[in-house]
Amino acid sequence: MKNSKPVLLAVIFVSLALLAVALYLQHVENMQPCPLCVIQRYAFAAIALICIIALFLPRAAARFATALAALASVAGAGVAGWHIYIKAHPTVSCGIDPLETSLNTIPTAKLLPFLFQADGLCTTEYAPIMGLSLPQWALVWFVVIALYLMYAAFQKNR
Repeated sequence: MKNSKPVLLAVIFVSLALLAVALYLQHVENMQPCPLCVIQRYAFAAIALICIIALFLPRAAARFATALAALASVAGAGVAGWHIYIKAHPTVSCGIDPLETSLNTIPTAKLLPFLFQADGLCTTEYAPIMGLSLPQWALVWFVVIALYLMYAAFQKNR
């Protein structure tokens, strides 16, 4: 895993940067996060946290942690994919429903409401950023991160 530390550091940086962008969009651009957006934030936070822990673990445990972070990225990609589906099919919605209510009762949502509280609707249309919607960008980043982490977890020792 010695060769994987730069990959882990890059993934940590990207995940935290994406959370910072989400905070900027929410608090400066007034784009309220929906429940699926918040779940994607949890996935990026989990990826960053697992990668930070992996930096300090012995080789075998670090490989396992890196694979676990890749799995979190794949899960985040699944949520982003579902979010894209909902945006393409406006009759399907995750609006104000039990998902939002249950997400807002999680301790992290109460401790860090500025980051993890869902207030928006999944079908709300915001202006695309460089041609892609927010869930499309999230999907792109989840896939890139998953590929990098799988490379780091399964590379041969040299």
